[in-house]
Amino acid sequence: MSSLPPTTEQFPVRVFGGPTALFEYGGLRFLTDPTFDGPGEYPAPAGPTLTKTAPSLGAPAGLCPVDVVLLSHDEHADNLDRTGRALLADVPLTLTTTGGGQRLGGKAKGLADWESVELERPGGGTITVTGAPAVHGPGPREAVEPFTGQVVGFVLTGEGLPTVYVSGDNASLDLVKEIAARFGPVDTALLFAGAPRFPVVFDGELLVLDSAQAAEAARILGARRVVPVHYDSWAHFTEGREELAAAFTAAGLADRLDWGHQG
Repeated sequence: MSSLPPTTEQFPVRVFGGPTALFEYGGLRFLTDPTFDGPGEYPAPAGPTLTKTAPSLGAPAGLCPVDVVLLSHDEHADNLDRTGRALLADVPLTLTTTGGGQRLGGKAKGLADWESVELERPGGGTITVTGAPAVHGPGPREAVEPFTGQVVGFVLTGEGLPTVYVSGDNASLDLVKEIAARFGPVDTALLFAGAPRFPVVFDGELLVLDSAQAAEAARILGARRVVPVHYDSWAHFTEGREELAAAFTAAGLADRLDWGHQG
């Protein structure tokens, strides 16, 4: 595995359950896939009902200000719920899929594969956010997207800043290899995991990485730190913290895991 020079301190990541995390990077505050609604049943426009099993570990009122939302996709309640949608109105910029940018409108912008935007940093300089390819299920995009929709990940870079990868709801290690070839090694990877499955969707095959695949993604990326998200609080997540810890231990990468700050 490629090595990275040591840094003085890792920036903290606050996790709120499900795919939602908050971190400050280059002076801007980024929030991933905002989900703050309570436990309950969330019917999908097309597909199975999603069941949230635990409350979020925080509320939008305690997050302000948020400068940028990194939204892997807008079509499923376990990535963007009613409270999350309301929050977007108060955020200057939401980066998401090209289709999501059109659906959300307003201050949302869709990123195609490898498309970048430059964000002004407080005090000068810029942060580059690049759209990273992702696929929300097994197989090629053209076979998967009609059922689960578009998804996107993100890579954050900037002069004097660590490289950060936010995977979004990606199930493809081949795409992780493409991202690593362009940007690896990365300093911090926020990896969406949880091995979500539905028997009626792709015959129960994985829709996002399982724990062993998350550890393999960390190895491919040369990630110095991995903050797992998207592994708790929903019934269709079939692997949780215990399985993640075991997989990273088996891969010899337990020292890379950072569970984040709760709420």
